[in-house]
Amino acid sequence: MIRSTFAASAALLTLAAGAMPASAQEKTLTISVYAFAQDAYNRILYKPFEEKCGCKLVVETGNSAERLAKMEANKNAPVVDMAVMSMADALTAARRGLVQKIDTSKLDNYDKLYDLAKDPNGDGMSVGYTFYATSIAYRSDKMDIKSWQDLLSDKVVGNIAFPNISTNQGPPALYMLGLSMGTNAPDLKKPIEAVGKHAGDIVTFYNRSSQLVQLFQQGEIWAAPIGRFAWEPISKLGLPIKWAKPKEGQTGGLNVMVVSKGTKNEDLALEFMDFWLSTKVQKDLADALVDSPANKEVKVSDDVAANITYGAETAKNLKLIPAKVDLENRDRWLKEWNADVAQ
Repeated sequence: MIRSTFAASAALLTLAAGAMPASAQEKTLTISVYAFAQDAYNRILYKPFEEKCGCKLVVETGNSAERLAKMEANKNAPVVDMAVMSMADALTAARRGLVQKIDTSKLDNYDKLYDLAKDPNGDGMSVGYTFYATSIAYRSDKMDIKSWQDLLSDKVVGNIAFPNISTNQGPPALYMLGLSMGTNAPDLKKPIEAVGKHAGDIVTFYNRSSQLVQLFQQGEIWAAPIGRFAWEPISKLGLPIKWAKPKEGQTGGLNVMVVSKGTKNEDLALEFMDFWLSTKVQKDLADALVDSPANKEVKVSDDVAANITYGAETAKNLKLIPAKVDLENRDRWLKEWNADVAQ
C-alpha cells in the first residue's frame, strides 16, 4: 500500500486505492444456510473464519427448498458459492447439475467425521456437518414408550401429536412405525393406513415442532415424534417428559454441505467447509446447542449430550431414510396420506 508520507502523486494514489476493492472482491465467499441460530453462527463460525482467511462472508438464509430453487434459477451464473441443505435436496441438486464433486483431499478434517457424514448420498457431491435423531418425547407419568407402535395404542393415541407427511419428521416417523409393524417397505403404505385408522383420535398433525411446546404445556398431548433439535424447550417445561429409546431404534436426518457448480471460489468454499468441520468449531456449536457434531473427536458434557444427538453409538445406529428412497417415493407418500389420513 502507498502511504501519503511518500508524497506520491494523486494519480498513483487513485490507482492504488482502486486496486484494493478488486482484490477484496476476490476474497468474498457467498454462502446459503438455514436461518436459525445466526447470532451463534456469527460468533462461533463466521467471524472467526473471516479473521482466519482475511476474507468476507456474505450470508444468505432460507430453507433447503428455497436455496435449491435459487441455485437452479442461477444455474448458468451461480450467485452462491457454497450451501447447506437436506440429503434429499442435495441429491436433487446433484441430479440437476447444480453442484460439483467435493475434493475431500483439501478437507483436513474429513477423516474426523462419522462414516454417515463422509459421503451420505454416495455420489461424492456432499459432506455432512450435523445430524439429528428423531424419537418420541412422552409424559412418563402418563405412559411408557417401548415401541413406536405404542403411539397408536388405544390408551395413548387420543393424546398424541403426529408430524404431517409434508414435514421433515413425517416420513421418518412413519418409517419407524412401519418397522414396529414388521415392514420396511419404502411406500410406507402400512404405517400410513395405521395412522389413518386413528386420524380422528390424534390431537393434531403438526407442521412445526414449535407447536408441541404449548401442546405439552397445556396437557393436550402426552407424546409426539420429534427431532432432537426440538427437544430442549420441551425438556425445560418442568414436566415429567422423557426422550424414548424404542426397541426398533431411532431415525433422524443429516444436513450436508455442497459446492455450487461453476463457482469461482471453490478453494475458499472448501476452506470454509473444512473450518466448519474442525473439532473446535463443531464443539463450540454443540456446546451452544446449535448443531450436533458430525466430527467424532468432539467431546461434550453430559448436560450438553442430553440435549443433542451425540456419540459414535448413536451415529452408527440411526436408521436414516436414504435420499434416493425419499425422492422416488414422495409423490406416493403424499397420495397415500391424502387418501387415508387427510380425507
